[in-house]
Amino acid sequence: MAKLLGALVFCGALVYGGIAITAPWAFHIGGRWTPLLYWTGSGKLVTKNGTYPIYVSISPSSHFSRLRLDGLRPTGGVKGTGYLCTSPGVTQYLDLSGTIFGGWQSTEGSLMGVRVLEHQIFNNGQRRGYFDLYGYWHGPEVVMNDRGHPGSAFRSGLKIENASVTLNWTSYADFKAECARMRKAELNP
Repeated sequence: MAKLLGALVFCGALVYGGIAITAPWAFHIGGRWTPLLYWTGSGKLVTKNGTYPIYVSISPSSHFSRLRLDGLRPTGGVKGTGYLCTSPGVTQYLDLSGTIFGGWQSTEGSLMGVRVLEHQIFNNGQRRGYFDLYGYWHGPEVVMNDRGHPGSAFRSGLKIENASVTLNWTSYADFKAECARMRKAELNP
């Protein structure tokens, strides 16, 4: 048992050491100390067709763009999941992938570009709806928009266009409460 525990600690140290060398920003996401290497946030996604509460959870990824954006070099990848509360109160599960540009020791002032895709359990070649968001980190928030590039419609018919959002650190429970308030507002206009 002691050998197994020692091996697990050693593997954990290798992972943390690798991240400390290749993506030290992952320990300081959104102005917070993130020792578990993830950040969660939510906001109101404002689009051409309405406003939707959105929740995201991001962590470092080894996959990212090698191209520059806004003159900034890529410094690491991000991946994650999310939820979009759609009318009338339906929660859509999401997958996220993207790149951090210009951030090294923290995300402060860095640019993040993410593709937000509808979740897919099995990759059977079926089309997935998506939209892209780009934005800069300023302290505890990241202010993002789609830069006028419309995504692809979700299977439900939802199409996100002219999107903008300010994401702030929060918990999933806070998002669920906001989603519930959205439902009440729709039911009692």
